[in-house]
Amino acid sequence: MKRRTTLAAALLAAGSLAPGSAAAAVGGTAAPDGGVADQGRVTASCIEHVPAGKHRPKLIEKLSPRGVSGHVATLTVTVEHGKGEAVLPNGFHLELGSDSEHALERAGFALPDPDGGAGPTVQTKVKGQRATTTVKIPLVPLPKKPGRQKLTLPPLPIAIARASGEVITLCTKPHAITVGDPTASTPHAKPHDNPKPRRQMEEWTTARDITYAALIALVVGALVAWLLGRWLRRPRPEPPPPPPRPPWEVALEELFDTRHAGLIKEQRFSEHFDRVSHTVRKYLGDRYGFDGLESTTREILGFIRRVTPTVTALPGIEVFLREADLVKFARLTPTENDCETALGRGEHIVHSTIPPLEAGAQAGIAAGPAAVAPETALPETAPGAGASEATEAAEPRSPYAPPEPEEKPGDDQGAVKEADKPRDDDGGKA
Repeated sequence: MKRRTTLAAALLAAGSLAPGSAAAAVGGTAAPDGGVADQGRVTASCIEHVPAGKHRPKLIEKLSPRGVSGHVATLTVTVEHGKGEAVLPNGFHLELGSDSEHALERAGFALPDPDGGAGPTVQTKVKGQRATTTVKIPLVPLPKKPGRQKLTLPPLPIAIARASGEVITLCTKPHAITVGDPTASTPHAKPHDNPKPRRQMEEWTTARDITYAALIALVVGALVAWLLGRWLRRPRPEPPPPPPRPPWEVALEELFDTRHAGLIKEQRFSEHFDRVSHTVRKYLGDRYGFDGLESTTREILGFIRRVTPTVTALPGIEVFLREADLVKFARLTPTENDCETALGRGEHIVHSTIPPLEAGAQAGIAAGPAAVAPETALPETAPGAGASEATEAAEPRSPYAPPEPEEKPGDDQGAVKEADKPRDDDGGKA
C-alpha cells in the first residue's frame, strides 16, 4: 500500500513539471547500476520497476550530442543481463495517447513508423552464463522553433523478461542533444528543386497475358503438328486390286492374238490348234467355275451339262473338244483349213456363252452388226428346231467328223456318239 501511494504521488508530481524538466526524477531514489534497488524510479515518460532484492542490470547508453532537425538520431543502449533473460521480448513501442508518448512529444522527439523500415533493432550475444543485448532506438528530433535548439531526450523504458516470468522495467537516462537546421551552415540558403523522378516498376498485365497465351499457343501448335504428322504417316490400307477382267474378254483377246500370230503361214498347224484349244478350255473353266485346263473332255462336258439354265452351245462345245482330243492324243496333223475352222468355232463358242447383259452392252458399243465376224454369227433357226441343228448349220463340217447317218426323231445323240470314236487317216474306224 505504501508503494502504490508513492507511485501515485510521483506521477502527480511528474505531471506538474514543465516540459523542459520532464527528465527530472520526481519521487523515490534510484539505486546505481548493478546495485540492489529497494524502490523504482518514476518519470513522466517511464516508470522503472526492479523486484525487491534483485540487482539492477547494467545499462550503457550512447546518443550523439549533435543532430539535425528532421534527421534520425539513434539512441544505443547496451544491457548486460543473465543468459535466460530476454530484452524487449515484445519489441519497443509506445501506446498511442499514453503519458510516455505525450512526454516524448513535448520534449520535441518522434519515433519513426516501425513498418517503414526504420524501427528499433535488438541484437543479443551470449557468452557463458551472461548475455549482452544491444538495442538501437531511432529518434527524430523535431524542435518547435527554427535555428539551433537544445533538446533533452526523456527517459525511455527498457523491458527485460526473466526466466521466472517476472518483468524488469529499466529507464534510460535523460540525454541532451543540440539540434540544428538542415540549412544552418549554408549562407543565404535557397530551397532545392524537386528530385528527379525515379523509374517506377509496374506489372504490365497485358504483356504478361499475351506472353502466356503465346507460349500456350506454341505448345498446343507443336502438339497439333506432331499429332497431324503421326496421322499422315499412319499405315494406310492398300487400295483394292482392280476387278478381274471378264473371261470372255480375255478369251477373245487371246484368240485374236492367235489369229494374227502367223502360225498358219509358218505351217505350225499343231501349235495353232493347241493354242486355240487351250484358250477355249481355260475360258470354259473361268466362265462356269471349274479348272478347265486340268479337266478332261468328259469332266468339262459334265460340268456344263449341270449349268442352269442349259447352255445352248453345248453340242458345238462337245464337237470342238472331241476334235481337239483327236489332234492332241491321236496325233492327227490338221490342215490349214482345219486351223481356220477351229479358230472360228472357238470364237463362236465364246460369243454364244457371253451373259445376256454383257452381250447387249457389247452389241450397243459395236458399230452395227458388221462388228461380229461372219463365221461367228448365229444363224436363224426355224421354230421348233433343235439346238444341235442350228449349230451344225452354222459350222462348217470337219474332215475328221464321221459321215452323218440317217437320224430318226429322238435320236439326236447318235451322231455325237459316233463322232467320239477315233478314225484312221482313210476315214475308217481305228
